[in-house]
Amino acid sequence: MNSDWRQRSSIFPWAWLAACCIHTTHGLAPCLARLAALLSIVALAACGSLPRTPYTAADASISRVLNLDGLRRYTDEPVANFSFEKSNFSAPRTYLALSGGGADGAYGVGVLAGWTASGTRPTFSVVSGVSTGGLIAPFAFLGPQYDETLKEVYTSGIAESLLADPSIMRVLFGSGLFGNTRLRELVARYVGPEITAAVAREHAMGRRLLVVTTDLDTQRTAIWDMGKIAAIGTPEALQLFRDVMAASASIPLVFPPILIDAEGGGRRFQEMHVDGGVTAPVLTLPDALLLQGRLPGSGRLNIYILVNKKLERTFELVSNTTIDVASRSLSAITQSQTRSVVLSTYDFARRNRLGFHLSYIERDYPPSPSEGFDTAYMRSLYQYGYDKASARRAWTTTPP
Repeated sequence: MNSDWRQRSSIFPWAWLAACCIHTTHGLAPCLARLAALLSIVALAACGSLPRTPYTAADASISRVLNLDGLRRYTDEPVANFSFEKSNFSAPRTYLALSGGGADGAYGVGVLAGWTASGTRPTFSVVSGVSTGGLIAPFAFLGPQYDETLKEVYTSGIAESLLADPSIMRVLFGSGLFGNTRLRELVARYVGPEITAAVAREHAMGRRLLVVTTDLDTQRTAIWDMGKIAAIGTPEALQLFRDVMAASASIPLVFPPILIDAEGGGRRFQEMHVDGGVTAPVLTLPDALLLQGRLPGSGRLNIYILVNKKLERTFELVSNTTIDVASRSLSAITQSQTRSVVLSTYDFARRNRLGFHLSYIERDYPPSPSEGFDTAYMRSLYQYGYDKASARRAWTTTPP
């Protein structure tokens, strides 16, 4: 199995799961044998899965979390449902959008630290994060004092523990090969009351922190207002804050979905949320706003899109095997989706005379030599991002 496969798999985790979920070092044949065994029992998984409280589409349409309105919106809602106060756009503002990308999130972390070192990093008015970007977003939002925290998460080796001890039994009797205990523990370790209190203070000053999940029941992209959640200040709100971050990074099949308590139509139930990258590889602006083509209000807005993956197309002679064909195909889908969002946002920015800035991993950067969260690769990628940003070479004003 070549290194290009491993790189593609880190870009598109569902394909990566097929070959390295077993995490074997004994070659392709044992991996395929175990994969075949896994697939043979997937059909039985429904028999062992935990039952859920049923609810309807009507319940979902009016559901609330923590018995409060406005903690989240969906990207397909009408523009009128999003708040664009004139004060929000009366002065220059900066919007940082962090994409998904798994281990390649080390690139974004390096860019942020290098940006700080260059002395040109702004205080972001809005930060959004998807998947690995959802884990980065709260710390990017709070500023350079958390650069070292992010560096520790992405380069110390702690990320490798997320994919330890795969278990076919978890697939049979649950919904994720690795379980989510380590992911939840990682989030809880770095996100405590002091973090949510700091987010709440910035929220009160008009700044916004957004994290994206995919609601599997409705197939909609949920945008969570993390500042509003943090401002509640209760233990339940802290747990929801952590749950949303974990859900945004919960790769289907790899990690179980996060079930979030909700209420609608007088009924209590749990919504099923997974990786935001399933429906939105990066969040820039709501769908309806991009379609409308006009930004409410006036004033200057600079949009920075930090893509934790490669955007440029590459040539590769693909092996005629099921896994390699599936990997290459799924990688192309994700890359195409991300490019589409970037191009739509670029067009929107041009028409509204907004600042557009884009950063991504360049085509010729060497792929990871191993599966999963390879620490040496992530350290190298972090340094690559840091060097580009510190030398003021990380950002371009046009798409590839």
